[in-house]
Amino acid sequence: MHRRTFIKAAAGAGVLTAAGVLATPAISQRAAARVLRFVPQADLANFDPIQNTQYVVRNAAALVWDMLYGVDDKLQPRRQMVESEDVSSDGLVWTFRLRPGLKFHDGEPVLSKDVVASVARWQARDNMGLMTKEIEQELIAVDDRTFRWVMKKPYPKLLVALGKVGTPSCFIMPARIAATDPFKPIGEYVGSGPMRFVRNEWIPGARAVFELFADYAPRQEPNSWLSGGKHMLLDRIEWIVMPDPATASAALQNGEVDWWETPMADLVAVLKKNRNVMVDIADPLGNIGSFRMNHLHPPFNDVRARRAILTAMSQEDYMRAVVGDDALWKPLPGFFTPGTPLYSEDGGEILKGPRRLDAAKRLLADSGYSGQPVTCVVAQDLQITKAQGEVTADLLRRLGMNVDFAAVDWGTNAARRAQKSPPGQGGWQMFHTWHAGAVCIDPSSYTAIRANGDKQGRIRGRRLRADRLLPGLSGLAQKCRRDREGAATVLLGREQSCLNGFAARRRPLPAWRAKLCAPQCEGALAAPAPRMRRPHALSHHRRLMSQLRRQPAPKHRQNGMKPASIDAC
Repeated sequence: MHRRTFIKAAAGAGVLTAAGVLATPAISQRAAARVLRFVPQADLANFDPIQNTQYVVRNAAALVWDMLYGVDDKLQPRRQMVESEDVSSDGLVWTFRLRPGLKFHDGEPVLSKDVVASVARWQARDNMGLMTKEIEQELIAVDDRTFRWVMKKPYPKLLVALGKVGTPSCFIMPARIAATDPFKPIGEYVGSGPMRFVRNEWIPGARAVFELFADYAPRQEPNSWLSGGKHMLLDRIEWIVMPDPATASAALQNGEVDWWETPMADLVAVLKKNRNVMVDIADPLGNIGSFRMNHLHPPFNDVRARRAILTAMSQEDYMRAVVGDDALWKPLPGFFTPGTPLYSEDGGEILKGPRRLDAAKRLLADSGYSGQPVTCVVAQDLQITKAQGEVTADLLRRLGMNVDFAAVDWGTNAARRAQKSPPGQGGWQMFHTWHAGAVCIDPSSYTAIRANGDKQGRIRGRRLRADRLLPGLSGLAQKCRRDREGAATVLLGREQSCLNGFAARRRPLPAWRAKLCAPQCEGALAAPAPRMRRPHALSHHRRLMSQLRRQPAPKHRQNGMKPASIDAC
């Protein structure tokens, strides 16, 4: 099989996978059809990559829409739709020129006005986009292929923001679609990416179909994650939704599907015994699991109730339920991805040591909790969140809480968590999710630790002093930036009592048909998305981790200073 026969859009998230870069599995070797049948992590219920932060949406979106920039395997932004950029000496004026020949799936050319409208919609929903909006003087189309972005102060991370793998990513749409209210879903799915979305074959809850866009013009350079040339030799990709793990496992083993993005932990051993199936670590940076507590409504509007949960919960219970194999996960009493410059366990004492159920019950009583129902929203069609929710429900009951277990699908989970209404009126108090390790290395784009109030839109936390430090970080020197980011994050943890209910790191294991591995490939690429690896290729993970480890540690870790503890709220 030629290397170009693999889907070249990449990845952590599905990232570009299940983690979080882009779910872009390898091509099926079916005789004449050139069709890939892929079982995604969840149903594609809401196909708006700006209004929705789910990785399953971002993964599909990367097939249909293109981006101005894309990060490579070193997490560096590289040109994608952009031909060239120029920045003034003071860092305030950016001038971009688009590549010639870019075309949308409806045949219309991609113009600067489309970019301006798309960026504006993205800014309203993205953390880094909000930062750029606050310091933006103007964003205008100069001509059909040129647009200019003028800032009131420098923003050195601009290209990172435009090419990042974290959701929502800055996908470019026709101006008429980008004019949609950013807080409402789009109703038309026209992009300029390598595949077009076949709307009339979309059956929510069952299937989504993508077909080759013949007029797509890939960059003539090697592909790396979301950057480089996306050379497609596939005619068709079929996403087959199989929420039942046993059904998905049987379909993979029988050759009815080619790739299963997130096998259930209990079935991995069975799959490994099948010589026609291969299983391997998809993303060495892993995922960071979490549950969210709604700060707007009782009981979690009181910090003592939040601290009660963290005092009693066990990361081990969660990860053994989600993963099973202890070799594939580790406790994480902190915020950032292990092995990266900002990783620290300082301030995470509340998540360490023996679990204290009696102490947690006292904190809960002090918070004023009086037995009211606690709505715990749990997506049942994702094995990750299903297992998380079952552990949480048991924990809450052991603490004496009245659990309202709301069993939903992943699409409904996304819609419900955006509600501000009280839990008894369609709102919520807890929900479960996860974050790609590739995203959790820097607070500027790390949704889980942002607390910018209503602007966040999804995570119900009040605006905190720590969050106000983040916009100014980009203008600081690299070493100083790390110091300030570390301090801001610890302050964030203190004020929120750790917004992440738990944060244990796991390494996802996708499974695929062994026939996908020919002499030109060696199996799954170690990246934040399911992709195939060429022989003798350097490990992206080793290179990335080696580069990150060579960077100096934050100042408070160099001189032995210890920030204030999360438990000191």
